[in-house]
Amino acid sequence: MDIISVAIVEDNHDIRSAMELLINGSEGYACIGAFNNAENALEKIPQLLPNVVLMDFNLPGMNGIECITRLKGEYPDMQFMMLTVYEDDDKIFMALEAGASGYILKKTSPGELLDAIRDLHEGGSPMSSQIARRVVAYFQKQAKPNPALEALTSREKEILDQLSKGFLYKEIAGNLFISIETVRRHVHNIYEKLHVRSRTDAVNKYFNR
Repeated sequence: MDIISVAIVEDNHDIRSAMELLINGSEGYACIGAFNNAENALEKIPQLLPNVVLMDFNLPGMNGIECITRLKGEYPDMQFMMLTVYEDDDKIFMALEAGASGYILKKTSPGELLDAIRDLHEGGSPMSSQIARRVVAYFQKQAKPNPALEALTSREKEILDQLSKGFLYKEIAGNLFISIETVRRHVHNIYEKLHVRSRTDAVNKYFNR
């Protein structure tokens, strides 16, 4: 089994020591650095080059998000996992945008934490179930239907889909086994319903752009 090297950035001494003991006491894992602030981590982690970095959010001085942003820019292959008490959407997405590929709550059991570290190292994106649910809910909220498209018939949507793929009227007619005049009539109706004047505008509205 490959040894996964881990660095910890956590300002709480008891939590940091407990994680260090857990990792060093588990087969296949090695804690090669533990830091109580981001500034020390930024100085030492480039020398250690751990496979995985466990990062707290709130740290004295620079916060964990800024620390990840700086390190990820220099070491894109390094894997970062937030280990925090925060469950709110803003902090989750700030962490993911900064370059974290995992987000685990501190109340996670020791066994689950070790599994998450290995999952991250092997290319996964481990998240506590509560965090994964929030991520799913966020994207479901973003996927709002375009009311303008609801007015289109199924045939008009078919033709709009063909337009989006760059087909000419003649090709659309052949693909759908209808006349070119029928295609023109449908396109005219599509433009009117979507309140657009060109193929580009219609396609952009189709994709909610």
